[in-house]
Amino acid sequence: MNLPPQFIERTKPLLGEEWDAFENALTEETPISIRLNSMKYNQPLKNNERVGWCHTGYYLPKRPKFTFDPLFHAGCYYPQEASSMFVEQAFRQCMANKDGLKVLDLCAAPGGKSTLLMSLLSDNSLLVSNEVIRSRANILSENITKWGKANNIVTNNDPSEIGKLTSFFDLILVDAPCSGEGMFRKDETALSEWSEANVQLCKERQQRIVADIWNALKPGGMLIYSTCTYNADENEDNVLWFCENLGASPIELAIVESWNITGALKGNLPVYRFLPHKTKGEGFFLAVIQKNADEEPTGNLKTKNKSKDRKGKKTQLDGIYKDYILNSANYAFFQENDNWKAIPEQFAAEYEMVSSMLRVVSGGVQLGTLKGKDFIPAHSLAMSSEINKETFPSYELDWKTAIAYLRKETIVLDHSAPKGYVLVCYMNVPLGFVKNIGNRANNLYPQEWRIRTSNIPDISEDVILRQ
Repeated sequence: MNLPPQFIERTKPLLGEEWDAFENALTEETPISIRLNSMKYNQPLKNNERVGWCHTGYYLPKRPKFTFDPLFHAGCYYPQEASSMFVEQAFRQCMANKDGLKVLDLCAAPGGKSTLLMSLLSDNSLLVSNEVIRSRANILSENITKWGKANNIVTNNDPSEIGKLTSFFDLILVDAPCSGEGMFRKDETALSEWSEANVQLCKERQQRIVADIWNALKPGGMLIYSTCTYNADENEDNVLWFCENLGASPIELAIVESWNITGALKGNLPVYRFLPHKTKGEGFFLAVIQKNADEEPTGNLKTKNKSKDRKGKKTQLDGIYKDYILNSANYAFFQENDNWKAIPEQFAAEYEMVSSMLRVVSGGVQLGTLKGKDFIPAHSLAMSSEINKETFPSYELDWKTAIAYLRKETIVLDHSAPKGYVLVCYMNVPLGFVKNIGNRANNLYPQEWRIRTSNIPDISEDVILRQ
């Protein structure tokens, strides 16, 4: 690997005698890891090495073609870089025994850390996942929909706009856009685009992002700051800047020695670095800071909550359709044009408020669309852990037919399948809906999510969850 000379000049003094081992590690294969969704698949992968700092994380011996595993599309697991799963430790240690939390994942696309947070949060807590770039916000919404929890809202806003939600969040995760040094062996683009000027640009952008969102964090609240880069400018220097300029204190985490996590490479702040020659994963940096409890919030949230700007209206829904989700009495129902969604009742006010101030991409469970007398169930409902499976007949697909379904091809169910809306499954896990009309089944899989390639491998290569 041809590292930029200026990168070497800047990084070698930080690592000292470890430089040669670090440089050699960058030529090695990138570890492959996934994190299981225990709501949909709760069996351990007995033959796979576990990720020490994440209780649902596993390493894979090689990278499969995830595209051709139906359970990937069903949200049973998420391919995620192992080092970044350390967010779990920050959450568990800082928010332990706390319930009813409001959490923000600010720079959330494509959704790895958001789905991790969703697995850690109780049903009494709310997650808002944001992405400023609209196309990436749609990808974020897709991955969160597949994960299947209802206590979420996906937004598409600049941090300065979310900062107007004064003292709204107990915890904010900022996985900041960075110079990407930690991705050098995984992403050639990160290597080719690196420059000292870009490091400085990223450092200033990170400061602006955290400053813009700071007002939305409650006094005493926690902010997790992370990057996938090695330099001190974007890491230790920025954490110090946050503490000195915003009014915060660094928080120390308990670390297991065998994880081989490295501390600060500059100064003595309690920060956590993952270096590829020491830990099994890519380059990663994380720090936790706590907002001073006596910090005075600015702005007035109530003056921003204008009902006329709301995207949808809370209203009643026919009992038949309410029964599509479990415990429907615990949900509020919103109509947005002809689309219906269910939001946990305890978060209905928050959903209305967020919808009035921010651009909401998705939230809760999309139930379906009313067209004339026909109520067409939404794919979000099929993905939700709250779906009442008793309200739909189900039909088990083999692997070949499941792939055809995920390619949005027309499929045919056998004569035993009832007509009407049918929940199609693979290994008893819902994949989505079809409308069976007898001689064929109309495929309701989202057009924009379909598998586009026709180069289909053998099943033995790519189905991961078999144990």
